[in-house]
Amino acid sequence: MAGGVTSTAPVEKFKAPVIEYTQLAPVLIVIGVAVVGVLVEAFVPRRARYYTQVFLTVVALAAAFAAVVGLAAGGYGTTKAHIAAMGAIAIDGPTLFLQGTILLTSLVAVFTFAERRLDPAAHGKHVVDSFAAQAASVPGSDSEKAAVRAGFTTTEVFPLVLFSVAGMLVFPAANDLLTLFVALEVFSLPLYLLCAVARRKRLMSQEAAVKYFLLGAFSSAFLLFGIALLYGYAGSVSYATIANVVNGSVTQIDPALADTMGNDALLLIGGAMILTGLLFKVGAVPFHMWTPDVYQGAPTPVTGFMAAATKVAAFGALLRLLYVVLPGLAWDWRPVMWAVAIITMLGGAIVAITQTDIKRLLAYSSIAHAGFILAGVIATTPDGISSVLFYLGAYSFVTVGAFAVVTLVRDAGGEATHLSKWAGLGRRSPLVAAVFAVFLLAFAGIPLTSGFSGKFAVFKAAADGGAGGLVVVGVISSAIAAFFYIRVIVLMFFSEPKADGPTVAVPSPLTMTTIAVGVAVTLVLGLAPQYFLDLASQAGVFVR
Repeated sequence: MAGGVTSTAPVEKFKAPVIEYTQLAPVLIVIGVAVVGVLVEAFVPRRARYYTQVFLTVVALAAAFAAVVGLAAGGYGTTKAHIAAMGAIAIDGPTLFLQGTILLTSLVAVFTFAERRLDPAAHGKHVVDSFAAQAASVPGSDSEKAAVRAGFTTTEVFPLVLFSVAGMLVFPAANDLLTLFVALEVFSLPLYLLCAVARRKRLMSQEAAVKYFLLGAFSSAFLLFGIALLYGYAGSVSYATIANVVNGSVTQIDPALADTMGNDALLLIGGAMILTGLLFKVGAVPFHMWTPDVYQGAPTPVTGFMAAATKVAAFGALLRLLYVVLPGLAWDWRPVMWAVAIITMLGGAIVAITQTDIKRLLAYSSIAHAGFILAGVIATTPDGISSVLFYLGAYSFVTVGAFAVVTLVRDAGGEATHLSKWAGLGRRSPLVAAVFAVFLLAFAGIPLTSGFSGKFAVFKAAADGGAGGLVVVGVISSAIAAFFYIRVIVLMFFSEPKADGPTVAVPSPLTMTTIAVGVAVTLVLGLAPQYFLDLASQAGVFVR
């Protein structure tokens, strides 16, 4: 009140954001338990932390998967699909399918993180896992030796995995560019840390983490610059608004952006930069430089988790960007993606032939698989989406299983990853060699394995979408790749074992479960894939 006059100007009320907690339940469960895991590190006695963290992590991933199944059963994957969290998150078929795949893969991968039987400590009184006794200590220092003697273990890896999984769940569901970027950082930063904490070969592990961090930061900068340019182009970071500006269906123009809105140069450069950031994450050539070094240097359980789950999340985000935001630009991005897919398939397959380390060989194999999946992305048809979803589901379990087998073959220095050490493995340990052979045949795409079903689906979608030339290159690459997979099988079964060769460790039921699930999924998706192909087909519709 001033001078006896009462102001009657309407007071604008602050509107609280509408958050659909039920639909965001899978992400909220994982993040909530990750925070609890951090508190466990602070307050629970050291001797009880391992069991507490493993229990919490497994319960969180299982509960989050149950929440995804509940949403799918409630129709959110098909009829009730919609945009949640004030336009930031899309809850639709691809989101739920990919989230379910990420959660199941992570659950199986976490068992390898919890494995403690493979590497008995030098003192015999402690059992140890794959991770450094004390991550903060300098390799070879007195503090590290004291931590090893005391039997310390790095149980922080479990909350880090959960934070990473939470980011991966949001990444393919993001419906605006800022959410996409935040999700990318949330799942990448824990991975940079996890790559650096190997118990054996710590310097190589730390080198891998630094390479991954520097190149990851570089790719994040590309993504962020692309987001800025697309914002200048459309006046919004929302996928739907950008798509409408691309299509020319926007009538209102923001006066502040009148000079830049609709500028095609901003659209093309910004779109190319965001694609660069996403292709780095899927490991496509020429953005693949980090993959072999990081796969080789990181602790093998982390490599398996990263190789499977990161690919699923990154391809999910790539699909949504191309099919929801930039379908009007298909004539522009398809030729570029053709070139990327061809050099990725051929580059991964040809360079893999020269590898002498099993982890580097699997790294180049994963690069070739990124090229095969890109063939499905390029199809630009509903079948293309569903074939990519199916391939990601099949590939992720084979990958986690294969890296779990790698952890079993050991010598005095830890894991024996040099290929020469694997000679005659089929005679030393026929079961382990046979299981690894199943995974290699699946990678090669041999019939009656999930790899064949997945390749057939993406190649058929690509051919139907007018990318027949890509299929021819894909088949040639598969033939090249089959050579080095079968070479490893021949080495294991038809070579004489060396007297000083590695031993095959007897794992606990945890790693056995990981490998058994991998074999089961590989065979089921190879022998009876139809139900899962139908599931992927029903889930293959994006909400716009």
